[in-house]
Amino acid sequence: MDYKKLASDIVNNVGGIDNIQVVNHCMTRLRFKLKDVSKADKDSLENLEGVLGVIYAGEQYMVILGQHLLPTYEAIVKDLGVNGGEVIDENLDDLSESKEKLTWKTAGNKFIGYISASVAPLIPGLVAGGMLKVVLLLIITFVDTKYATSSSYMLLSAIADAPFYFMPIIVAYGAAIKLGGTPVYAMIAAAALLHGNYVGLVTAGHPIDLFGVNVPLLSYGTSLLPALLLAFVAYHLERFFNKIVPGIFRSVFVGMGTILVSGILGYIILGPLGNMLGKGIANFFMFFNGSVGALAVGTLAACLPWMVMAGMHTALAPFMAQLLTNPGYDTILRPAFILHNMAEGGSSFGVAARIKNKQLRSEYISIAIGCIVAGVTEPAIYGVNLKYKKPMYGVMAGGFVGGVIASILGAKVYIMGYSNILALPIFKETIFAIIIAIIAAIVTSFTVTFILGIEKKGESKVTKPVQKVYSNDAIVAVSDGTMIDLEKVNDETFASKMLGEGIALKLENDFICSPANGTLTTLFPTGHAFGVLTEDGTELLVHIGIDTVNLKGEGFDVLVKQGDKVRAGEPIVRVDRSKIEKKGYDLTTMLIVTNDNGKSIHLSNLGQVQNGAILN
Repeated sequence: MDYKKLASDIVNNVGGIDNIQVVNHCMTRLRFKLKDVSKADKDSLENLEGVLGVIYAGEQYMVILGQHLLPTYEAIVKDLGVNGGEVIDENLDDLSESKEKLTWKTAGNKFIGYISASVAPLIPGLVAGGMLKVVLLLIITFVDTKYATSSSYMLLSAIADAPFYFMPIIVAYGAAIKLGGTPVYAMIAAAALLHGNYVGLVTAGHPIDLFGVNVPLLSYGTSLLPALLLAFVAYHLERFFNKIVPGIFRSVFVGMGTILVSGILGYIILGPLGNMLGKGIANFFMFFNGSVGALAVGTLAACLPWMVMAGMHTALAPFMAQLLTNPGYDTILRPAFILHNMAEGGSSFGVAARIKNKQLRSEYISIAIGCIVAGVTEPAIYGVNLKYKKPMYGVMAGGFVGGVIASILGAKVYIMGYSNILALPIFKETIFAIIIAIIAAIVTSFTVTFILGIEKKGESKVTKPVQKVYSNDAIVAVSDGTMIDLEKVNDETFASKMLGEGIALKLENDFICSPANGTLTTLFPTGHAFGVLTEDGTELLVHIGIDTVNLKGEGFDVLVKQGDKVRAGEPIVRVDRSKIEKKGYDLTTMLIVTNDNGKSIHLSNLGQVQNGAILN
């Protein structure tokens, strides 16, 4: 495959190099942060050879490539000069000033996002250490039982255990990066909980105190929540000291104050609190598994494909390590992850059996094998099963059946490892239980998928770009829909033309775009209206809907900032039409000439129009 050509085609179809803020990747997909998502052409991207699927979620435009990922990414970054790296969230500069309304939903999303981002650097280390432990287990079981007493085994075990024992330090790093603080301060506070002095005092078992305050004797190796709490506190302490310490002394006293206070709080409050919460979560999983029984694993495995798409699955990974520490095994999380992967593979086999295209059949078989052998499911989720819709029922059925059987037969994980068939030794004496469950998951998902069949791909839900370049005196339709006379608008203010001459549009698209080349001089925080000053001095007002100001921004997603230079046809606001209309609001959108700057401007072109149609 010509990866340079594929890279060039992908870049062109996401709107060109100038439309890309940054591109990074995971194991299977390119993740673009785009300036203007409406310039991406989803249909053209999906028709490129090598592209398995396209999805827009979490403000990232993702192109699923599977085995073609790395060479394509390298070509995009090295040959085309696209900026590659981590996306920086500018809103993290000052969390206290975030304008997002705090609700149970947003708070939950922030919490999950914080945990997911914090543990992201940790997961590869946990899996690497777990698989090394598997190798050592196989050696002492089948090769040399006396090897377990050798110094070589002890040192190799130390390497394998390091990601688990030093988990708090790695998690503190990830959490600090997520919050925007200085990582080393959070890492030092977490490392203090593992320092030899403290560990020695805990081992001795005698009561200890810090400035007369009792310090609980607890072990923090393999712990997660103390590090999350420490990183959060260290971040806010750093900000506090930066405000009160004069600039000339900050390099000395900000860091010292941050690690001192957070370290003390770690010993006395944050460490014990995190330890208590960690045990509570572990007990919850055990209670859930004990009360719901076999349905627990099956339900989780059935839900995992949707959790993976939402990115929520990463938040569960650290708790696998928590369960391996207390009670010493995992009967719910890792079994569910493995069985979900097997079900994705079985369903992909089912699609391959139903599809007529030989090339796609071969590719889908390869993807199915990847799910089962390598545990990589994104190509199957986005490129096969979600693409054809009905196979997702097969995935859920296979995961549920496999999970129920695994739980009934008593499958338990004792060592951290991958979620694939090569990690079976982590189940130790319960290996046959998971083998039976895996077979059941694959057979069920294949059978359900084959019986239900597949659906053809639906139409793209991403607005196609406006490619045309307009003159500075052009005024264009701000979206797709039907143009009507302003007098017919169900609002006296606009219909009477009190604000100026104009025209109205019955919306048929979620994107509201700029009516002309110019500057975005006015942008209401609620997103329901904005004003553009054109290059020739004309002032235009776009008002989205009638009385929509009462929604206070709900259903409106502002894509640009006030003061930005904009071009005709460039998306300014994205509206959730279904949500707003369900609340009873009229989404007729008005385009008003509030100041013609001495020119004679007449807007027409009634009837059906597309975004970018010239009106003057």
